[in-house]
Amino acid sequence: MSEKPPQPVQQQINLEFPEKEAEGIYSNFVLITHSPSEFILDFARILPGLPKSKVYARVIMTPQHVKSLEQALEDNIKKFETQFGPIKVFGQDQKGPGGIGFQSSGGK
Repeated sequence: MSEKPPQPVQQQINLEFPEKEAEGIYSNFVLITHSPSEFILDFARILPGLPKSKVYARVIMTPQHVKSLEQALEDNIKKFETQFGPIKVFGQDQKGPGGIGFQSSGGK
Protein backbone atom coordinates (compact mmCIF):
# COMPACT_ATOMS: atom_id res chain seq x y z
CA MET A 1 0.00 0.00 0.00
CA SER A 2 1.49 3.34 -1.02
CA GLU A 3 1.22 6.45 1.06
CA LYS A 4 -0.18 9.66 -0.40
CA PRO A 5 2.14 12.66 -0.21
CA PRO A 6 1.06 15.18 2.42
CA GLN A 7 -1.31 17.81 1.07
CA PRO A 8 -0.50 21.47 1.74
CA VAL A 9 -2.63 22.93 4.49
CA GLN A 10 -4.70 25.85 3.29
CA GLN A 11 -4.90 28.61 5.84
CA GLN A 12 -7.83 31.00 5.85
CA ILE A 13 -6.73 34.59 6.35
CA ASN A 14 -9.21 37.27 7.31
CA LEU A 15 -8.21 40.69 6.02
CA GLU A 16 -9.48 43.94 7.44
CA PHE A 17 -9.85 46.84 5.01
CA PRO A 18 -10.11 50.22 6.70
CA GLU A 19 -12.11 52.67 4.57
CA LYS A 20 -9.10 54.64 3.33
CA GLU A 21 -7.20 51.51 2.21
CA ALA A 22 -10.31 50.01 0.62
CA GLU A 23 -10.46 53.00 -1.76
CA GLY A 24 -7.13 51.96 -3.26
CA ILE A 25 -4.43 54.12 -4.82
CA TYR A 26 -4.13 54.70 -8.56
CA SER A 27 -0.61 54.45 -9.96
CA ASN A 28 0.71 54.60 -13.51
CA PHE A 29 4.41 54.57 -12.65
CA VAL A 30 6.59 52.50 -10.34
CA LEU A 31 10.25 52.84 -9.39
CA ILE A 32 11.84 49.58 -8.28
CA THR A 33 15.11 49.36 -6.38
CA HIS A 34 16.65 46.46 -4.50
CA SER A 35 19.37 45.33 -2.16
CA PRO A 36 20.44 41.78 -1.34
CA SER A 37 17.69 41.57 1.30
CA GLU A 38 14.74 43.62 -0.02
CA PHE A 39 12.90 45.15 -2.96
CA ILE A 40 11.42 48.63 -2.69
CA LEU A 41 8.49 49.54 -4.94
CA ASP A 42 7.56 53.23 -5.04
CA PHE A 43 4.15 53.76 -6.70
CA ALA A 44 3.50 57.19 -8.22
CA ARG A 45 1.24 59.02 -10.66
CA ILE A 46 2.69 60.89 -13.58
CA LEU A 47 0.47 63.38 -15.34
CA PRO A 48 1.20 64.57 -18.88
CA GLY A 49 2.69 68.06 -18.95
CA LEU A 50 3.62 68.13 -15.29
CA PRO A 51 7.35 67.88 -14.56
CA LYS A 52 6.89 66.69 -10.97
CA SER A 53 5.31 63.57 -9.51
CA LYS A 54 4.46 62.29 -6.04
CA VAL A 55 4.98 58.84 -4.53
CA TYR A 56 1.64 57.66 -3.11
CA ALA A 57 2.75 54.31 -1.69
CA ARG A 58 6.00 52.53 -0.87
CA VAL A 59 6.00 48.76 -0.52
CA ILE A 60 9.08 46.96 0.86
CA MET A 61 9.25 43.21 0.28
CA THR A 62 11.71 40.35 0.65
CA PRO A 63 13.07 38.84 -2.59
CA GLN A 64 11.06 35.66 -1.87
CA HIS A 65 7.80 37.62 -1.58
CA VAL A 66 8.57 39.56 -4.78
CA LYS A 67 9.10 36.25 -6.60
CA SER A 68 5.76 34.98 -5.25
CA LEU A 69 4.12 38.25 -6.36
CA GLU A 70 5.62 37.83 -9.84
CA GLN A 71 4.16 34.31 -10.11
CA ALA A 72 0.74 35.45 -8.84
CA LEU A 73 0.71 38.35 -11.32
CA GLU A 74 1.66 36.05 -14.22
CA ASP A 75 -1.14 33.65 -13.27
CA ASN A 76 -3.70 36.45 -12.99
CA ILE A 77 -2.62 38.08 -16.25
CA LYS A 78 -3.11 34.74 -18.06
CA LYS A 79 -6.59 34.41 -16.54
CA PHE A 80 -7.45 38.02 -17.43
CA GLU A 81 -6.28 37.64 -21.04
CA THR A 82 -8.18 34.37 -21.42
CA GLN A 83 -11.35 36.17 -20.37
CA PHE A 84 -10.86 39.61 -21.94
CA GLY A 85 -8.17 39.22 -24.63
CA PRO A 86 -4.55 40.34 -24.84
CA ILE A 87 -3.45 43.38 -22.89
CA LYS A 88 -1.83 46.00 -25.11
CA VAL A 89 1.21 47.71 -23.64
CA PHE A 90 1.64 51.07 -25.33
CA GLY A 91 5.17 51.68 -26.54
CA GLN A 92 5.93 47.95 -26.69
CA ASP A 93 3.10 46.44 -28.76
CA GLN A 94 2.73 49.35 -31.17
CA LYS A 95 4.96 51.46 -33.36
CA GLY A 96 5.45 55.04 -32.33
CA PRO A 97 6.31 56.85 -29.11
CA GLY A 98 5.63 55.18 -25.79
CA GLY A 99 3.35 56.69 -23.22
CA ILE A 100 3.35 56.96 -19.49
CA GLY A 101 3.41 53.64 -17.71
CA PHE A 102 5.43 51.07 -15.82
CA GLN A 103 8.81 50.67 -17.46
CA SER A 104 11.95 48.70 -16.80
CA SER A 105 14.93 50.72 -15.67
CA GLY A 106 17.28 48.42 -17.62
CA GLY A 107 19.15 49.92 -20.57
CA LYS A 108 18.88 48.74 -24.15
